[in-house]
Amino acid sequence: MSPDQGSRASGVVATALRWIEVAGNRLPHPGTLFAMMAVLTVLMSQVFAALDVAVQHPSTDETIRCVNLLSVDGLHRILTDMVVNFTGFAPLGTVLVAMLGIGIAEHSGLIGAALRLLVLRAPRGLLTFTLVFAGVLSNAASEIGYVLLVPLGAVIFRAVGRHPIAGLAATFAGVSGGYSANLVIGTVDPLLAGLSTEAAHIIDSEYEVNSLANYYFMLASTFLIAGAGTWTTEKLVVPRLGVYNGGDDAEAASSLQELSSLEKRGLVYAGVTLLVSFALIGWGVSAAELVAFKPNGELSASSPLLKGVVALVFLLAAVAAIAYGVGARTITSDADVLAGMGKAISGLGTYVALVFFAAQFVAYFKWTNLGLIFAVKGAEALATFRDLPVALMVAFIVVTAAMNLVMGSASAKWSIMAPIFVPMFMVLGISPEFTQVAYRIGDSTTNIVSPMMSYFALIVAFFERYDKRAGIGTVTATMLPYSVVFLVGWSILLVVWTALKWPLGPGAGLTYP
Repeated sequence: MSPDQGSRASGVVATALRWIEVAGNRLPHPGTLFAMMAVLTVLMSQVFAALDVAVQHPSTDETIRCVNLLSVDGLHRILTDMVVNFTGFAPLGTVLVAMLGIGIAEHSGLIGAALRLLVLRAPRGLLTFTLVFAGVLSNAASEIGYVLLVPLGAVIFRAVGRHPIAGLAATFAGVSGGYSANLVIGTVDPLLAGLSTEAAHIIDSEYEVNSLANYYFMLASTFLIAGAGTWTTEKLVVPRLGVYNGGDDAEAASSLQELSSLEKRGLVYAGVTLLVSFALIGWGVSAAELVAFKPNGELSASSPLLKGVVALVFLLAAVAAIAYGVGARTITSDADVLAGMGKAISGLGTYVALVFFAAQFVAYFKWTNLGLIFAVKGAEALATFRDLPVALMVAFIVVTAAMNLVMGSASAKWSIMAPIFVPMFMVLGISPEFTQVAYRIGDSTTNIVSPMMSYFALIVAFFERYDKRAGIGTVTATMLPYSVVFLVGWSILLVVWTALKWPLGPGAGLTYP
């Protein structure tokens, strides 16, 4: 491609992203939009029910029909479950509990001091790569990356004089776009493997998909996503955002000042406290049975250590922050601790309001069976690729990526899709592990542009901190380049991996005999 052609291509991309941002920001406020989508779901349920739209459940052969929420029973359920939908919305509790601990850390000055130390010591040329890479690794701790790392990415970029939304976007791309990649096994691995095993039993009652089934591929994917995210940030996102003019430059410059003696002492206190805390956790793994294993020796997703990771983040952040505050003399009483917690929660008012409407929409979509109906109908579209395994897997990735736009939960989608695709692909000689890894690629790549992603409303709120005009369109236009690059790059890696016939994980091949 000539320089002129490259310039024209860049111009076309920039124009398209501007159009997406403008069009998206003309949409109503995200809270209003979720409310409208909830109402639309209710209206659609009546239309689909009247048309008697139905599908066969892939595992039970039960006929699944759309449930009309405009019926007497439906209206009763909407009224009686409204509070439960809100309070039971999983991301709400995760965010609130984690932010309580993070609020203490921020109020005490621990986060600020640690960030300044990171900024002063880290090579500037590796800053973006480090943020994306850290975002990917955060997935091992469930979804803490959304509430901890994403806002920190913006603060770090602001501290070095760069556009904070670029840092926010890079970190969000690693956390959400690279959700399935990691160097270690996370909570999602045993969950998906269990669903894949159940689906494989439709064909082979003895087949087992272990939690490490995709480990080799996901380990390699970690570096792919970190590299692709860095390139996208520097070549596509940063030039488009331009220079950041918000805030006080003196405030950003202050973030680069050397640490005072009190701050250094506070960090030492916090470090020692964390070492003691990790030692106690290590003791608890054996003495308190914090880690549980299945009879076959695999790590169980029900392990208290995995299920309680949010509580651990709160406790670790709280004790480290208090230790720092004592050492740096920024915490002098229990009132200071409670003040930090209260300040953190007070800043989430908009997010809590958004969650109320988002929770109703997600609940209605589930009650109507529209998600299941769309999933089964989408499966039928892949029938023409049965004789082309590689093309079939790529098509499966694309279908999964598209479905992720209307159904965010990875486990919920896989519980629906696995009984359809795993047996079908096994008949074609494709292993369940191969099907699972293709699913994970598609599921991850569109997380960052999907309003159905549980933390999308929180990301919109983060964007609004640095751009008061930001909305869904701003987030989508900023993150869409990552989604496209990840989808293409990850699909190419899978095709190359297939061509080389490398195993996907320990004992996990590409084919099923």
